[in-house]
Amino acid sequence: MSDQISDKPVIGITLGDYNGIGPEVILKALEGNQLAKLCTPIIYGSLRVLNQYRNLFEMKEWTLHGIQKADQANPKLTNVITCWHDHQTEIQPGKITPEAGQGSFASLKRAVEDLKEGKIQALVTGPINKDNIQSEDFKFPGHTEFLAQSFGKEDALMFMVSGELRVGVLSGHIPLDKVSTNVTTEKLTAKIEQMLQSLKGDFGIKKPKLALLGLNPHAGENGLLGNEEIDVITPVIKNFKEKGNLVFGPFPADGFFAAATYKQYDAVLAMYHDQGLIPFKTLAFNEGVNFTAGLSAVRTSPDHGTAYNIAGKNIAEPGSLLQAIYLACDVSRFRVVNEDINKHALISKPQQSESQHPAKSGGKQRFNN
Repeated sequence: MSDQISDKPVIGITLGDYNGIGPEVILKALEGNQLAKLCTPIIYGSLRVLNQYRNLFEMKEWTLHGIQKADQANPKLTNVITCWHDHQTEIQPGKITPEAGQGSFASLKRAVEDLKEGKIQALVTGPINKDNIQSEDFKFPGHTEFLAQSFGKEDALMFMVSGELRVGVLSGHIPLDKVSTNVTTEKLTAKIEQMLQSLKGDFGIKKPKLALLGLNPHAGENGLLGNEEIDVITPVIKNFKEKGNLVFGPFPADGFFAAATYKQYDAVLAMYHDQGLIPFKTLAFNEGVNFTAGLSAVRTSPDHGTAYNIAGKNIAEPGSLLQAIYLACDVSRFRVVNEDINKHALISKPQQSESQHPAKSGGKQRFNN
């Protein structure tokens, strides 16, 4: 099974808000089954909605393959699971409607169920409207928080990725006036650990080099413009360095990106959403990917929103979604290979007597070269 997954993973793709550009970029990315050699795609959404857009954009020579459940997917085709009763669903590109919000949640819910059950190896989420998706079942600021709860995590890391540029955020979708209260030793330590683990386990960087931005202008200017750098950020960095980690900062955010200092590091941790995402989207808007680190499953997303202003006009670019699919494939393959290596190491490990067992003797576990 693991060889099959590593060769060609099954990737779930949620439709997102069907009145935004989600269906358009999905169709353009998958048109003509062009990714069939890379993965087996399953779109979670509505076959009726996708066919309406396919007709609108004159993609008539390409047929979508409707299925009822993931194990029916044809590896050579673009598969679609309809997630709600869509017989009367009509697209209204550019309009915000409650029906589109309900559809986006139905697609997400079904896809996450299959992801948790291992029926798909990774999930790529289409853009949602964070307002019209709200309901009794979805009371979250966005995908990241919903997925964290779905997988039993108190918190997950929003990790923006484009080539060698990787930017994480300490606080994601929260009001700006609550940002400073989230800069605590505990939360900062947890995010750095998540980031380092993801760089090692998801991206294969053995000794990652991480930069932290300051919260305040000029990184606080030695306390003149704020104390978070002195009281929290610098002590946490020092603690990680003492444990042998390559963690540096805090750096003033403006000069850090203006001077391209980010190129010297494997990743950057910003203190809040816009501090990290504004420079990231400026540098990598058409190729950026939102990767959720810290989950047992793989989830990516394009780094753009619903873009109602251009929905249905056949001008949306699929580049970010394509990169999200590529990254989902790469990380899911890497995790499988890494898991196989770890299993092999455990099988190959010589057995220890009870007195030698590290958990009982207080000693350190050793492996033969």
